[in-house]
Amino acid sequence: MTIWVDADACPKMIKEIIYKAAQKRKRPVCFVANHYFSVPKSPFIKFTQVSQGFDIADNHIVQSIEKDDLLISSDIPLADEALAKGAHVITPRGEILDKNNIKGRLNIRDFNETMRSSGIQSGGPPAMTDKDKQKFANAFDRYCQKYPI
Repeated sequence: MTIWVDADACPKMIKEIIYKAAQKRKRPVCFVANHYFSVPKSPFIKFTQVSQGFDIADNHIVQSIEKDDLLISSDIPLADEALAKGAHVITPRGEILDKNNIKGRLNIRDFNETMRSSGIQSGGPPAMTDKDKQKFANAFDRYCQKYPI
């Protein structure tokens, strides 16, 4: 089982947790991004740089992800597609997305998108906190224990 990371928007502090876990647990992790960044040299950590363009990284992940793989992303439409393929999803803030809550999250996303396109500014998400980091680490650890290699 592979851990897929939608890496363009993944905070550095979350990437660090994933790097350490990949090494410690010998779990295959693939970071996918439109722009280059370095990852630690490890047989368990892979970086795939895709070309620039709308949803290119998302499409690569959707084509590659398999049942019981894990996706780490805050991209709700991408999460929905991964869930449809039987994968699991955790956001960088440690929220678990599943078939019971994804449709509601898609509705909220679409509503916010409509508001933004009509000129109403809602601002972005709040800054990551240590509590978010801990929530992610706990959710990630539970996944790794439930789905060992």
